Amino acid sequence: MGLTPDLVGAGWLWLMNLVLVIVVGLSIWHADWAQLAVERSLQHSVFAAAVLLMLVWQMRAGLSPGLTIHIFGITAVTLMLGWAFAILAGTVALVFMVILGKESLIMLGVNGIITVAIPAFVSYGIMLWERSRGFRNFFAYLFVCGFFGAAIAVASAGLCMVFLLWVFGVYDWETLVHEYVRYLPLIMLPEAFVNGTVTSGLMVFHPQRLLTLDESRYL
Repeated sequence: MGLTPDLVGAGWLWLMNLVLVIVVGLSIWHADWAQLAVERSLQHSVFAAAVLLMLVWQMRAGLSPGLTIHIFGITAVTLMLGWAFAILAGTVALVFMVILGKESLIMLGVNGIITVAIPAFVSYGIMLWERSRGFRNFFAYLFVCGFFGAAIAVASAGLCMVFLLWVFGVYDWETLVHEYVRYLPLIMLPEAFVNGTVTSGLMVFHPQRLLTLDESRYL
């Protein structure tokens, strides 16, 4: 996100850190550790997801502090690993961003909620909706969960970030609309393309790595 601690009150920061701790705790509780222990491919996927997210998040652009734009990539990771491991992998990536000096430690909660938790929950929710509809064409999974899901996930995260910046009193509403909200459609398109492309590549070459893909429904 690019927020700095001096822009946000300490009380809000500690509250967001507490929320992230709760979310990570739920992820640890719901993650399938038994499957992770026996499946080497899943271990590689979790490790690769954390590393790739950290690398992708290095590339960002923006006009003002806190209003940066970058690819999230959480939708593809969520489709690969499920929401629990996706949140854990994303949190590990954020921790390494802090170690590398790219993010502030006190901002870990805010960045974790906006960049990781919200996109993961939204992406997983869209996947569950697609599954509940009983579609039999694998293009439904690709476009609804991969492309459409990524666009909705990044839009949800972006709007939540704008709301928090407004509540924190960092920027007024006109500045937020002028420098971020009106660019959301432009952010949604590359996010959808990147996540959709990764998802389609995995569907073709390594469908077993997509833990949320029920191949029996489409074959």
